Amino acid sequence: MIITVIGSGYVGLVSGACFADFGHQVICVDKAEDKIAKLNNGVIPIFEPGLEDLVANNTSAGRLSFTTDLASSVALADVVFIAVGTPSRRGDGHADLSYVYEASKEIAAALQGYTVVVTKSTVPVGTGDEVARIIRETNKSADFDVVSNPEFLREGAAIDDFKRPDRIVVGTESKRAQEVMTEVYRPLYLNQSPIVFTARRTSELIKYAANAFLAMKITFINELADLSEAVGANVQDVARGIGLDNRIGSKFLHAGPGYGGSCFPKDTLALVKTAQDYSSPIRLIEATCAVNDQRKRSMAKKVIDSLNGDVRGKKIAILGLTFKPNTDDMRDSPALSIVQALQDVGADIHAFDPEGMPSAATLMDNVHFGDDAYSIAEGAHALVIVTEWNAFRALDFSRLKQTMAQPVLVDLRNIYRREELEKHGFSYKCVGRPEQEIS
Repeated sequence: MIITVIGSGYVGLVSGACFADFGHQVICVDKAEDKIAKLNNGVIPIFEPGLEDLVANNTSAGRLSFTTDLASSVALADVVFIAVGTPSRRGDGHADLSYVYEASKEIAAALQGYTVVVTKSTVPVGTGDEVARIIRETNKSADFDVVSNPEFLREGAAIDDFKRPDRIVVGTESKRAQEVMTEVYRPLYLNQSPIVFTARRTSELIKYAANAFLAMKITFINELADLSEAVGANVQDVARGIGLDNRIGSKFLHAGPGYGGSCFPKDTLALVKTAQDYSSPIRLIEATCAVNDQRKRSMAKKVIDSLNGDVRGKKIAILGLTFKPNTDDMRDSPALSIVQALQDVGADIHAFDPEGMPSAATLMDNVHFGDDAYSIAEGAHALVIVTEWNAFRALDFSRLKQTMAQPVLVDLRNIYRREELEKHGFSYKCVGRPEQEIS
């Protein structure tokens, strides 16, 4: 099949490369000429493990191409995926659908023959109806169906998630479109990945419901971490104790500084706004958003407390800036709030991240970036782990103690044990674990 993907950002590029790897002919379209030029030269604009090789292999095989020419690419296609951004709209928090609607108009004008138009972007309930209306009004003779096919990709594991999905959700009331989408995903269907066919509005809601539930699960364990600290319990044991219940499961029960990234913050807020518009408020998700926003900044208090309540003029070394490891994504990262809160009380911030520093430099002021964990720790009064990159899981604490002004580690991801740090003469603070731990 010939597939055109509108938007060559994270979702569009990963999806396009994976579809090409299935054997489809894929054209990725983007208005950003510099991005397309880089992609045509083999330069990948985002960091995602395995993506560079996947793009290179399928480009050289002639199955994957990149262009700014939307009209001709759509005219050739059997299926057109809309994978443009839907950021939170300034002012009210609703999903900004302007890019989706603009793409819909351009697609409509270029359609030739029966085409399935698929919203891959995360969109509120009813967006597919509006996309269909726009296409009909723009091109009254168009032969098309609009389908919802949300993505469920984790940054850092996106290729594996695409090729070995838990499920593939397809929202359409059209038998003809259902047959086309079955063919698109036939390689996965043969591997017994379940395809869930639903109504289009149901599919749109499934995406938001999934992200909101996971965000709520993260926020739940974070609040239990605070309670664990207050009563002298260990939140990691609590998480294991409830996670072994197969009705609950162990995933997303890791206490930390709050969720961030490109999906959870904007999608939970968009769901709240949609629910309010339909006079059916979702109080649990409203509380989730509020608690998570407050939690990020409150993590700075752990750092301040570790230095007896005063960080003014003191050097704080931050390990990890991206919202999670194996990505360069800084969107809504807890590090942004933590660094700002520490700077507000006079701390001197030095930071290192294996992939996120170029993006961080555009978002953070007065932060000194280093080459590795040891260079930023030299002369530091506290070392703070914000993102659990593998590079931070086996630090040489004997070396660190010799160079730091004070041997203090604030572990916001709970990747170390207190006894190990205390053995090296460090003061250790973590999340949701008691001051005295049983080995």
